[in-house]
Amino acid sequence: MRISELSRRSAVPTATIKFYLREGLLPPGRATAATQAEYDDSHVRRLRLIRALVGVRGLSVSGAKEVLDALSGVETDTHGLLGLVFGIWPTPAGRAESAPPDTTAGAEAPSEAADRQSVDALITAMEWRVTEGNPAREVISETLRTLHSLGVEYDWQDLLPYAQLASRTAALDLDQLQGHDDPLDKAERAILLTFLLEPALLALRRLAQEAESAVRHTN
Repeated sequence: MRISELSRRSAVPTATIKFYLREGLLPPGRATAATQAEYDDSHVRRLRLIRALVGVRGLSVSGAKEVLDALSGVETDTHGLLGLVFGIWPTPAGRAESAPPDTTAGAEAPSEAADRQSVDALITAMEWRVTEGNPAREVISETLRTLHSLGVEYDWQDLLPYAQLASRTAALDLDQLQGHDDPLDKAERAILLTFLLEPALLALRRLAQEAESAVRHTN
């Protein structure tokens, strides 16, 4: 297909496609003339994934390129592929650019250590196999620390029922990827269903809270 057809099928403007070609996010098509090339379905799938990474997940063009470059090494490893597109672990380039640990920094405060231990206890109780570098660990730790600073007694045991619900949600998420064998299709669908559904899931919680409050507190 010509670039105009590629634009129509992928819903990406021609000028944007040319930009992605120049930046190396999209591989070149098969040259048919000095200024013309033919593209195929793999270009359509890659463009959709680029759009998901940049437009939905919010990566920069350079960040999207790093993920796309790294995907070639994990295309047959669904777990590795999902870890990359979700940002659970960084790309090889990201790991190389990371700053080394600061060995001169002082020890963390007792409250920080306790909150990190609470997260570890929660993960152990759930029997989750997750990496040490998963950024969600720090989010939970910081949340517990903030609650404690405001005088709210809240520990990992209080989060356990929510973690159990999260496990059920994750199973539903992964079920949605069944039947999508192409790695680029799977990566795109995973991003769309995760990042676009998150506001809707929060909205569902708010609806459920109103409904539950009505049951408990109104006649």
